[in-house]
Amino acid sequence: MFVGPYLRNASAVSSHRPVPDQSQTAQLQQSPRAQGPPPPPAAARRVSDPGAVIAPVTGVTSRLLTRAIRRVEARWRELYGGTDIADIPRILAAAALAADRGDASFIESLTPRPALRVSLHLVDLLEDELLAVWRRGDTAASQVLQTIARLRLVRAAIERRFQHLPGAPLVGIDGLEFLIEFVHDMRSPLNSLLLLADRLQQGWSGPLTPLQLRQLRLIYAASHALNTVTSNALQMTREWNQLEEPEARPFSVTKLLSEVQDVVRTLAAQKGLEVNFIRPNVDRRLGHPIELNRILLNLVTNALKFTRTGTITVNATDRDGSHVEFAVQDTGPGIHSAAQETLFQPFRRSSGARRATFSSTGLGLAITQRLVAALGGQLKYETGPGKGTLFFFTLDLPVA
Repeated sequence: MFVGPYLRNASAVSSHRPVPDQSQTAQLQQSPRAQGPPPPPAAARRVSDPGAVIAPVTGVTSRLLTRAIRRVEARWRELYGGTDIADIPRILAAAALAADRGDASFIESLTPRPALRVSLHLVDLLEDELLAVWRRGDTAASQVLQTIARLRLVRAAIERRFQHLPGAPLVGIDGLEFLIEFVHDMRSPLNSLLLLADRLQQGWSGPLTPLQLRQLRLIYAASHALNTVTSNALQMTREWNQLEEPEARPFSVTKLLSEVQDVVRTLAAQKGLEVNFIRPNVDRRLGHPIELNRILLNLVTNALKFTRTGTITVNATDRDGSHVEFAVQDTGPGIHSAAQETLFQPFRRSSGARRATFSSTGLGLAITQRLVAALGGQLKYETGPGKGTLFFFTLDLPVA
């Protein structure tokens, strides 16, 4: 579930926040947190009107918490539309029940259990709304502060569960180093699987039956997908413009395209698709072939993923001066208009709608865009329903 920009930094997950009481009213008014979120959208303001009819929340007896829940739901819809909201009402209701009755087990009893990060985020949004009520003076300060105190006890219980997770070190200050080590440990066996599957397909260990060939192609495709995820994850740990090879070097564009073709050949055969490569007139160029290889692989594998019939064409074209344009055209269904809004956004999650998304995390195209920019280009695309999708970019690659 995508939780948006309001999610707090992971390093703050275990921070302890003191429970306010009436004697701390002045301090709360001066604290950054008491300043609250920016003014809520119109829909949320309507929900906060004391005279408005508030839809009840099953099991929650506190009108104060019920109003806060409805405001958070309204804010969520304003920020993220109707997507990614399926789990929000039940988590909010469970958090309110826990605060209302002083029993944090209401959240733990949810089935399926929500992500702890999402639960923490929503509890914090509820507190934001309660603080806003307190500042406006709509409800007695003692009632609001008591409710906030109970809600913070619920948050503390969620934090304790978070800290006992096996993966808790990943959200600490050394989390990035743990992730890098983890990903590196995956790459060696994945590369071995790719090499072995490729050689078996080529008949190095003897002839294969059609069934064995299909099975090997599946193994290769799955290994390649995992290998791409690990490569993209490692790229995300670098600065946006950091390249594996800082200095440009001579390389063959024809060889580069052949290497990409070798990797995607099996993926295309598995789906019965054809991938055509069009070479430029000038072969030897000066540039960064490692990054170019990754860019083209990401674009071609995305095209293969969402093309059911037809062809994918990879074109390298000489342009004016020392520029070369690279383009990947598919015959797929095109990119849904809603998906275009977050096309290059990393760490997005599928809303559950039955339409194609380029990646469950969004890393592939986000990484591709960053790499193209680091090489001095701009990744662009053209798409339309039933017309397929064209991704293209132009780079300055002097003749070597």
